[in-house]
Amino acid sequence: MTQAHMPARSATAARSTAETNINIAITLDGTGQGEAATGLPFFDHMLSQLGRHGGFDLRVDAQGDLEIDAHHTVEDVGILLGSCFAEALGDKAGVRRFASIAVPLDEAVVEAVVDLSGRPFLHYEVSPPGEKILSDPPFDPQLCEEFWRAFATSAALTLHIVLVRGRNTHHIIEASFKAVARALRDAVRVEGVGIPSTKGVL
Repeated sequence: MTQAHMPARSATAARSTAETNINIAITLDGTGQGEAATGLPFFDHMLSQLGRHGGFDLRVDAQGDLEIDAHHTVEDVGILLGSCFAEALGDKAGVRRFASIAVPLDEAVVEAVVDLSGRPFLHYEVSPPGEKILSDPPFDPQLCEEFWRAFATSAALTLHIVLVRGRNTHHIIEASFKAVARALRDAVRVEGVGIPSTKGVL
């Protein structure tokens, strides 16, 4: 069965806690329509990049305790997005599984390597200069590691994100989201029929 004739690989999910209330919908074989409303404009922009460059249709609505800080919102979006991604991916029959890419944004270059392994693991080697990104409210780039760890854990995949070079924090973080998006786009592509593992399951 070719990807064009497959049922839609889609999922929706909701998650409510004392700290956040989140709804997410994703279609892996989409048109790159990414929309996000989290109360964090820079984070919304990054999530939109994830949808656009991943070729996913992605909608994220989140309300969190931003009066405390952004940590709960960013991490909880990662948790729910990862579980939605895993549900949409299904049994992974025929997927490429492995993918890697290096993506530039001006002076910044970030490499992303993905394995749809079923084994949650994150290696995050990204150290931007440290200043917050001046949106309203300002965004702490250190939260991106928490987002990717939550995503990789909930999606049960192996993810390496490595900064090759860069000086501008915005460029570094945006290049990392675009790199992961492109790697995921390649990894989920259907090019066969069987499970790509000698174990017979991922």
